[in-house]
Amino acid sequence: MDYFRRANERGHAHHGWLNSFHSFSFASYYDPSHMGISVLRVINDDTVAGGAGFGAHGHDDMEIISYVLEGSIEHRDSMGHVSVLKAGEVQRMSAGTGVRHSEYNPSPKMPLHFLQIWILPKKKSVKPSYEQKFIEQTSTLTPLVTPNGKNGSLTINQDAGIYRLELKAAQKHNFKRNHRTGYLHILSGSARINETLVAKGDGIGLTSAAELNLTASTEGLQALWFDLP
Repeated sequence: MDYFRRANERGHAHHGWLNSFHSFSFASYYDPSHMGISVLRVINDDTVAGGAGFGAHGHDDMEIISYVLEGSIEHRDSMGHVSVLKAGEVQRMSAGTGVRHSEYNPSPKMPLHFLQIWILPKKKSVKPSYEQKFIEQTSTLTPLVTPNGKNGSLTINQDAGIYRLELKAAQKHNFKRNHRTGYLHILSGSARINETLVAKGDGIGLTSAAELNLTASTEGLQALWFDLP
């Protein structure tokens, strides 16, 4: 464990309709010691009030992944996609040469809770593209987004992968770095890494150590594992 940041140490912005926690520097929150890890640039933990959302805005040369934890997102973009992303679904949008999109909470009352993830692309100025899918948990570590779309995952324009980790109480998992960079974002539950307790919203980076050993606590653990160059 070479990088460890508690959930309550993240950047925070509250705009009334939007309550957002920033794992790395974003918008008006700037911290030169937390600019991202490898090609992982943004993890925003966003809660959007009912009926509110992000109006049409543009992106280019960025891989943008949305993962819905609660509620749903109504998505519209300049490529002609109109869709609703529900809890448990993952969306990947390659902004490439440029795309505009909007994201709204279609429920008038129920809040939307989702992660917005940005990853720098391997190739710039590609044609914009979009994918959306519900991916069932098939093993302890299930691929959600990979470079080649393995095992039904979405594809990404980068040598990077996002995997969902689910551990039951007392179950263990070992991550080996293998000359790569790893990052773990805790979604729910908690676990121990040696004597350190990690919990919801915490971020753990693996940049030089050989491995990371987790043991889930009594309520189990759900997390996202980022395999990065």
